[in-house]
Amino acid sequence: MGTDSDPPGPSGLPLVGNTYQFASDPLQFYEETAREYGPVARYELAGDEFYQVSDPDLVEQVLVHDNEKFRKGEQYHEALGPVLGNGLLLSEGEFWREQRHRMQPAFNPDALDEYAPVMVEYTERLLDSWADGEVRDVHGDMMQLTVEIAAQALFDVDIRAYESDIADALATVMDRSEQRLTRPVDIPDSVPTPTNRRYRRALSALDDIAAEIVADHDAGGDDVVSMLLTAKEQSDALDEEQIKDEVVTLLLAGHETTALALTYTLFALATNPEQTAKLQEEVDDVLGDRSPTDEDIPDLPYTQRTVREGMRVYPPVQGVIRETAEPVELGGYAFPAGTTVSMQQWVLHRDPRFYDDPEAFRPSRWTDDFERDLPAFAYFPFGGGPRRCIGDNFAKQEARLALATMAKDWAVEPVTAELSFAPSITLRPDEPVKLRVRRRE
Repeated sequence: MGTDSDPPGPSGLPLVGNTYQFASDPLQFYEETAREYGPVARYELAGDEFYQVSDPDLVEQVLVHDNEKFRKGEQYHEALGPVLGNGLLLSEGEFWREQRHRMQPAFNPDALDEYAPVMVEYTERLLDSWADGEVRDVHGDMMQLTVEIAAQALFDVDIRAYESDIADALATVMDRSEQRLTRPVDIPDSVPTPTNRRYRRALSALDDIAAEIVADHDAGGDDVVSMLLTAKEQSDALDEEQIKDEVVTLLLAGHETTALALTYTLFALATNPEQTAKLQEEVDDVLGDRSPTDEDIPDLPYTQRTVREGMRVYPPVQGVIRETAEPVELGGYAFPAGTTVSMQQWVLHRDPRFYDDPEAFRPSRWTDDFERDLPAFAYFPFGGGPRRCIGDNFAKQEARLALATMAKDWAVEPVTAELSFAPSITLRPDEPVKLRVRRRE
């Protein structure tokens, strides 16, 4: 395959390859593979070959310079296709470009300005349910908060009005999708196991909610659903099933990564009181007793750095997969079409070549000089290139405003002593993340 030889990589066992090494600790496996075998390394999971890329310039080649030579690939479609259909996260080619163009106005700066009050109001509504000194599962709180914000901002819908617990339904389908990626042998959906029955109920609930949201909208409005209904009148390629796919895609992708970013940033603050004090000092100086607005964001640089550092140490998406659509040369190796390339934010965000004391949570590292010298893809929480997450600026604004709103009146203390993860499509915690919340005096 290679120009001279195949890339190096960890030795495995017959039939199962490196599956057992990977399953015991995927994040450690990624790090050790990069450290021991260099910028391009090969490993095998359950009969599938992966080529891990751990160099910022090579990641940039895949996601930016040679992006048209890569596609999302079979693994993403097998894992998420039953949930997201042909939504923006999975669609390819010209149809993807048209859909992205149709939906882009909902994520432009003027639209983000309009969303800011919703982000703050809904965060304050969550905080009203907190009691001084109680222990909260902040991951559960953040998942509920961000799905409510996404629905209201993007669809003009109060998701609480729907009978189904959408947060639970989204979590269920994500659990099942991740199992498809991580289990060497998976049980078909048709087998009526308890897990499969929950999964089918969750799919049905999401389909019903998406259908109801679409039915409650008309063409001509400025929310995403109305924009797509307007486009439907002008394009035979767009029907209500496709619009439902986009609704579920935006609810899923539009809430989970931000929820994880906030969860892990709050945990990092709880375990780093010095950084918490700096954050509180900035918020107090800028806001006083009032709520934040989008106009405050430039005046909250430490808040921005805190979110950025949280997403560096604990990237909500810990890895990106692409499949070659045609032969590609990468890092001195020639890969045929159909090769699976894996790029790990977890590895590059914690690479000591780029970050001093990389496991330390230190927001102050993000100076202008540091950012200027950092290779572009040594930090890529939202991917990059044309397929960069459409909602990246939405998520960053939401996380900053929510964190400032919380830090204004609340502090957190650790109850969960150490994070543990269930990494797959996203870097999800495998246990509740419990923090004690304290009202600031």
